[in-house]
This record gives sequence, C-alpha cells and structure tokens, in this order.
Amino acid sequence: MKKQICVLCESDKTEWIYKDDTRMDYKRDYHHCHECKLIFVPPEQRLDPVEELSRYEMHENDPEDPGYRKFLNRMFKPMAERIKPESSGLDFGSGPGPTLNLMFVEAGHTVRIYDSFYANDPSVFDEQYDFITTTETAEHLFDPLTELDRLWNCLKPGGYLGIMTKRHRGLGHFTDWHYKNDDTHVVFYHEDTFRWLGRRWNSEPEFLRSDVVIFGA
Repeated sequence: MKKQICVLCESDKTEWIYKDDTRMDYKRDYHHCHECKLIFVPPEQRLDPVEELSRYEMHENDPEDPGYRKFLNRMFKPMAERIKPESSGLDFGSGPGPTLNLMFVEAGHTVRIYDSFYANDPSVFDEQYDFITTTETAEHLFDPLTELDRLWNCLKPGGYLGIMTKRHRGLGHFTDWHYKNDDTHVVFYHEDTFRWLGRRWNSEPEFLRSDVVIFGA
C-alpha cells in the first residue's frame, strides 16, 4: 500500500485504515492522519470532474423547500446571532440551488456566492467579508488546506467562518458510517482536525452541534 501524505496538514504520519470494496464499480481506500486526525481518500481514487458533476446534478436543492431551509438553519441561526446588521458575507459551495445566501439577504445582509461548478467566479476571493459560510462542502475539497486557508484569509478582523460538515468520531465508528458512502465525499474531519486548523489560524473553534463549527477571526 502506497504511503499517503495528508491532504490537509501534509504530514507523512498516516496509515491505511479501511477499504470499501462493497461496490462493483468503485472501490476506495481510506487513510488516517495521526497529526490532524483527518481521514481522506487518496487523490488517485477521486471522481473525475464529469463524474463528480453528475452526482451533484442529482441533488434537489430548492430555495422554496421549507425542509431544506430548516436543514440550513443549523448554520444560519448561529451565524446570524453573531454578525452585525447589514453584514457582508460569502457562501462558499452554494451548489445548484443557492439558498443559504437568500436566507441571509432576507435578514438584511449582502452575500456573494461561489461554487466551482455552478458559480465559478474567482473574483469573490478578492474581497473581505464579515462572515463566510460553507455548508456540506468541506468534505468534497480535493485541496482542503488551500481552500480553507483562502476562506480564512478573506475574513475581515472580527469576522466569522462557519463550516458545516459531519465529523467522524474515531476509527471505531468509521467503517459503519453512512457519510463516507457518498462518492463525492473525500475528506472527513474530526474535532481535533478543526483544533489543528484553529492553531494554524490562532482561533478557538466553537463546536455548536455534530456538524457545525464556527471560527472567529
């Protein structure tokens, strides 16, 4: 088994932990980093862009769907409680049916969106924001260190970065965890992974529930 370098902290202190060979067409290995506790799929086993987009096209994210808005409230409510009136924000990974940005706009804020497939406008990274949200996106990142650092560097002093992604609870639970079964999910974070990022950014992560963490700049 080829030794893998962690795709987040770039440590070589990693180990192979599991192979998913239950599917006939697509088999994946999972590696665990002892340094930052990230679990990740090797780069050579990721979907190509055409396959990845085909998976996203199956999503039905309707801005008018009350159930979808209720789901996004996990991020909206705690972030809205922290930011000032008429704040400026960025929703990173807005998907095929941008909705979280509309929820903030309806609350009086201004929000730009970015998505590598559906709203690929790199100019959003030339600005600074009072808050940045990324919901159910961090687990898809091929280069999480670069992408998350870029978001952090787009925050104004005193701003907030909110990340919503389910966290793994350790190796003993991983093999039966449904979240890993989505072919577009390639990185899986632990609380200690976000603590590693917090040390990098000099910010203490605030864990609000099993899938939401907020950093203050």
